[in-house]
Amino acid sequence: MLIPSNKTSDKAFKRAFTLIETIVVVSLLVVVGGALTSILQYFYRTNNYVLQEGVAVQSAQQGLATSIQDLREASYGDDGSYPISTVGTSSITFYADVNGNGNVDKVRYYLQNRTLYQGITYSAGTPPSYTGQPEKTSIVGTYVVNAASNPIFLYYDSSASLLTTPINVSQIASIQTTLQIDVDQNRSPSPYTLIGSATLRNVGH
Repeated sequence: MLIPSNKTSDKAFKRAFTLIETIVVVSLLVVVGGALTSILQYFYRTNNYVLQEGVAVQSAQQGLATSIQDLREASYGDDGSYPISTVGTSSITFYADVNGNGNVDKVRYYLQNRTLYQGITYSAGTPPSYTGQPEKTSIVGTYVVNAASNPIFLYYDSSASLLTTPINVSQIASIQTTLQIDVDQNRSPSPYTLIGSATLRNVGH
């Protein structure tokens, strides 16, 4: 006996099944696409942070090397000033021939808004004077996060003893410079620490 075929019902069933499949596929694509977007965003943020941190550390390394070299060359100013002018935990002013041209410049390193700057003032006139001359400023390091408990500059006498405030600049024989670099203090890893030390070559004790 032949069973009559309901072609209309078969077609409707096939259309319904195809629609269900489409909905499932679309749903899966939405889920996978959302997950992939999240992964890409996380990957971008992470790598962007690593890149920023690397650039900041490299810049600070170069700046630290420059500051150490400058400090080693500290000498009497063109106007007769003592090699070290003023000192602090996050700033120092001294005299040195930073350009190697035989003229002694007034050099200032100071921290401002998490950025360490170098300021250079050239002497002018007869007799030479730094007063009233413009200061040329450049960036030494960015994202500097040194706290009061970890000062940028520490000062030692000729017996390697740490000098405490108030510091007599005539007793300074060496200077330690520490830079802590952290692009984002709210995330790991901990700040990257750079340390350098300079013995004053042209100051007798």
